[in-house]
Order: sequence, then C-alpha cells, then structure tokens
Amino acid sequence: MADKYFIEPDVEFIEKLQGLGGDTLKKCFQCATCSVVCPISPDTKPFPRKEMIAASWGLKDRLVGNADIWLCHNCGDCSTMCPRGAKPGDVLGAVRSYAIEEYATPKSLGKMVNDPKMLPVLLLIPAVLFLILGGIIDAAFGVNWLNFSPAGEEISHSKFFNTWLVDLIFVPTSFWVVAIFGLGLSRFMKDIHENALIDGKTDKEKIEAKGFLTALWRILPTILKHKKFSECGENENRATSHMMVFYSFIGLFIVTNCFFFSLYVLQKHGPYPQLCAVKWLANISGIALVIGACLMIKERLSKTDEVSAYKDWYLLIIVLGVGLTGMLTEMTRLGGVAGLSYAMYFVHLVFVFNLFVFLPFSKLAHLVYRTVAMAYAEYVGRK
Repeated sequence: MADKYFIEPDVEFIEKLQGLGGDTLKKCFQCATCSVVCPISPDTKPFPRKEMIAASWGLKDRLVGNADIWLCHNCGDCSTMCPRGAKPGDVLGAVRSYAIEEYATPKSLGKMVNDPKMLPVLLLIPAVLFLILGGIIDAAFGVNWLNFSPAGEEISHSKFFNTWLVDLIFVPTSFWVVAIFGLGLSRFMKDIHENALIDGKTDKEKIEAKGFLTALWRILPTILKHKKFSECGENENRATSHMMVFYSFIGLFIVTNCFFFSLYVLQKHGPYPQLCAVKWLANISGIALVIGACLMIKERLSKTDEVSAYKDWYLLIIVLGVGLTGMLTEMTRLGGVAGLSYAMYFVHLVFVFNLFVFLPFSKLAHLVYRTVAMAYAEYVGRK
C-alpha cells in the first residue's frame, strides 16, 4: 500500500508570493517545460518545476529552506518557454524575496525595507541619526562637525561632516550587519541541509566546515566570471551590467579600507590627490557603478513581460543613488562649488546607509545567500 501524506496548504504564504511578483504561479499545470529548457538546472531533481508545485500548494518550509531557489539566476528561459505563462522565473524570484525576509531579523525592519510607503522613513532614519548624534557629540565634546571650509580654502568634506563621526556610525553597524547575516545563515544552512536529506540530494549527516569551505573556494571562479549568466539564453546580456556593479562594489570596498588605513594608521587626512592610485580605483569603480545601474534599469524597463516588484526598484534606485551622489560630490568639490558639494555629500551618506545597513533585508542579500547555496550544491556534488 502506498504511503499517505497529509498536506496543509499555507494560503497566507501563497498570497504573499503573489504580492511579491509571483502572481502567475497558479497558471502552472506541471508540464515540466521549465525544467527541461533551463540551461543551468541539475540533471537530477531539476528546478523549477518542483518549486512551482510547492509554491502552488503553499509548502513554505520546503521552499524557503531550499537551496535550489538560489541556484536559479532568473535568466528568463523558463518564463519565455512556459506554454501557460506561469513565469517560473518570477515565482522563484518572489520565493527568494520571501526567504530573505524570513531569515533576516528583526522581521519588522525587513517589512519596512520592502514596503514602498516606508521609503521616506528609511531615507530619513540616517539623516536624523547623523544630525542628532552629531549635535550630541558637538555639545558634549565641542567637536565642530558641521562646518564649511573658509572661502579660498580647499573644500574638505571631513571638516563639514567629521570623518570619525561617520565611522562612529558605520563601523558599529558593519558588525551589526555581519551579525544579522550570521544568524540568518546559521538557520539557512540548517534548513537547506535538512531539505536536502529529505529529498535525497545528499547522504551527509552534517555539513563539515572544511569540505564546505573547499567547495566555496571552487565555485568562486564561477561567481567572479558570472559564468551562470552566460549560460542563460534570454538575459545573457545581463552579465555585463551585473559584472560592472559587482566589481564596482569590490573596488569601492578596497578603496574604503585603504582610506580607513590611511586615516587611522598613517594619520594622513584627505582630500587625497587625483593621481593617487587608490583615487583612480575609486573613480573607475564609481563610473562603473553608475553605468552598470543605468544598464540594469534600461534592461528592466525593456523586459515588459517580466514582473518588476518594488524590491527590484528599491535596490536599483539605492545603487544608482550611491553612484551618482558619490561622483557628484567629487565633481562639485573639484569645481569649487562648496555648498552643493557639502549637501551632495550628506545625501550620499544617506544612500550609503540605506544600501549598507539594510543590506540583509533587501534584494542585495542574494549575494550572500546565493553564494552559500552554490557552495552547498558543490559540496554535496549537485551538478
């Protein structure tokens, strides 16, 4: 006699997915065309057909804790070839958004980041924080933190908004971001391993740290080269814009750490000369970030058949805002327009705060979760 299983659909989960961009999931009639045409789906237990079935039934635990939803790069081949217009790529994108919200804590902040009505609040939070904290420090220690450079002197943003005040905010929050990701990843890895055991994708009783780190090292070239994007057909051109944004973030991360070292270890204060190698890297990365973000927006606008949810536009606006305000801050400084340069610098800090501090709750968190999922697939031999 066949085994019997009791399934209780989570209707609220289904409705949530539909609101996140997966409103077509009920059109799926399980023909498996999506799994057949996907160029990067594994041969055994391929996606996204099984995920579409689970989404239709509201099986939240089998989806949110499923590494396969992150192996999908949303290239669009499955959605284009779907005979029913179920758009599996959009559905899996909605599942990933739900998973990010589920694993990041506090969940109330995650809901704020994904609510368009809360965007003004998210932008006001850092602005008010900077002003209040700066005022408190000024009153307590007499630090001149919000001053313009005298006429005729070189414009210095560190005099207008003290550099160590900025670091006083961003350094602790960096540890906070790492802690949130750490808590989320511990649950995430536990869930994907349990689901893999249930589905027969692995027979390993537990994840061994050494083996997993070795697998992570092996998949780094794939990530750095964006090889999975080039394997996709419909959105192959997305690789260029994604690589520009990806490498610009790496470049700006290196620049930030170099300047941090220069300021606090070497005691060399900015502004730094334009011919400085680190400044060249900063400028090239900034230009690449702006161009890459613009290309992403252009590609999303041209894909009228794909769902563009608020979570997508929030990230694009923040990324473009960081790039544009950063470049304009430097250009106005070099042009000697002090007032505009100081104002632009303040706006730039607001955008950086939104990008960085809310990273575990935004779509950008896929950089972390997808990397871990790809490493896990390599670790268990899921080719």
